[in-house]
Amino acid sequence: MTSKTQRQRMIADWLREHRVGSQEEVVGRLSLAGIAATQATVSRDLLELGAVKLKRDGSIRYVMPDQVEPGHAAAKLDRLLAEWVDAIIPAGNLLVLKTPPGSANLVANALDAAGLDEVAGTLAGDDTIFVALADGTNPHAVAEMLHRRRAGA
Repeated sequence: MTSKTQRQRMIADWLREHRVGSQEEVVGRLSLAGIAATQATVSRDLLELGAVKLKRDGSIRYVMPDQVEPGHAAAKLDRLLAEWVDAIIPAGNLLVLKTPPGSANLVANALDAAGLDEVAGTLAGDDTIFVALADGTNPHAVAEMLHRRRAGA
């Protein structure tokens, strides 16, 4: 029996080493490795790994966050803030971001991948994200910066 962590490690390795263009291809690779997984499981794995689809060398494929150019991660964060974040609320040394149900993980992954100095890390539920801020960071200033990014300013 393969654990979720082992399965995700295999997927991450494949994305870094090969051109993987679809979730069905990942399901097939897992099957060849003797691991039964559905497309829905692979979809969740890719989301949790922070994998993104990019066009590279004339083909569309999944890549890991560490393979993405910084400008792409920033643009993705801006788009997701605009599309999925309903509220940004300072709360002590945290920010609380509210999203529609089922989309908090997507936004949290984008926040983590963007590598903002102000963000120490995120914790996502179904529709709420806790954003832990770096020591000495002003939560109101970070909330304002995220509001500006969300508005495209």
